Amino acid sequence: MLELPPLSLYIHLPWCVRKCPYCDFNSHELRGDFPADEYIEALLRDLEQDLPLVWGRPVHSVFFGGGTPSLFGAAHFERLLSGCRARLPFSPGLEITLEANPGALERDNFAAYRDSGINRVSLGVQSFNDKALSSIGRIHGRAEVMQAVESLHAAGIDNFNLDLMYALPGQRLAEAAEDVREAIACVPAHVSHYQLTIEPNTAFYAASPVLPDEELAWDMQEACGALLVRSGFEQYEVSAWAQAGRECAHNLNYWRYGDYLGIGAGAHGKITLPAEQAVKRRIRVRHPVSWMQAIAEGGGLAEDRLVMDEERSFEFFLNQLRLRRGVQKSQFEARTGLDWAFVSQRVDELLSRGLAVEEKGRLVPTELGWRFSNESQAIFLP
Repeated sequence: MLELPPLSLYIHLPWCVRKCPYCDFNSHELRGDFPADEYIEALLRDLEQDLPLVWGRPVHSVFFGGGTPSLFGAAHFERLLSGCRARLPFSPGLEITLEANPGALERDNFAAYRDSGINRVSLGVQSFNDKALSSIGRIHGRAEVMQAVESLHAAGIDNFNLDLMYALPGQRLAEAAEDVREAIACVPAHVSHYQLTIEPNTAFYAASPVLPDEELAWDMQEACGALLVRSGFEQYEVSAWAQAGRECAHNLNYWRYGDYLGIGAGAHGKITLPAEQAVKRRIRVRHPVSWMQAIAEGGGLAEDRLVMDEERSFEFFLNQLRLRRGVQKSQFEARTGLDWAFVSQRVDELLSRGLAVEEKGRLVPTELGWRFSNESQAIFLP
């Protein structure tokens, strides 16, 4: 039987100063007038469309993603959060995260963001090396990163994440490790550490730079992970490291196959409907101008469908196998509506291949399964 999982709210703010050549997110370079006020109004109308699906359910986390949400001012976030609270109950002390880029931020503005209700920041650093930043098309340098970090500390926002990438064009092992050392020195609560990969529909896909080979990339991952562990960080997800108790609540809800409303251009949502024993997927129109026009006309959805059994099963394992603690077996039926027998043969294969072990009601990745997580997830493909 399907049960209601925790509910999160994702709000997409799609504009950037410049599109990074590796980025495959739904982001758009800001050209001409910035329709910030109109976009905020459209977001609130968009939220109202989903309210009948979630009446009475409290929101446990809010995440402003992009794009570059820090292009919007603190007053915009205060207005938007007030509008959301008027329409949905917010859990006491919920996590509210803002993605920010050092090159698109007014210095010392984090105090204003804090006063608007934001209590967690994810800063898109990527590297502290100016040459590396230039190689991946970032508009900021190390100086802007340090100014942003100083502003975070001055504002009293100690719950912040630093996004780092490794295996950058021409990067050496020592340079990747130095980025992590510099990040640790900034005293973040959380570090996201991603390998640069070339995705379709990006500028790098059309003209790919020379990247470190897989063996060197693995060495970077191992060395950087060891540095983080020695500094008190625990890896709780494939690319996520946190100090004790500072895991990202919003992302954990995704990885545990929870529910989330997604509003804004191109945003995705997943909603459980226990009365119908169904899970609904809703996706918004991608382009912000087209989306705002559609919202004004009472639309805005590019896709609205039920998630079929095989797809729900795959999504559950795709997400939970990203977690270091692995798959919580008791959540499978509650979050997919499917009996464990639906996946028992595939689970047997996972265990027999040495990719996971069963411990206290969990399927916990082995070191082999952790290194080859894609192979573990592929077992559950429809």
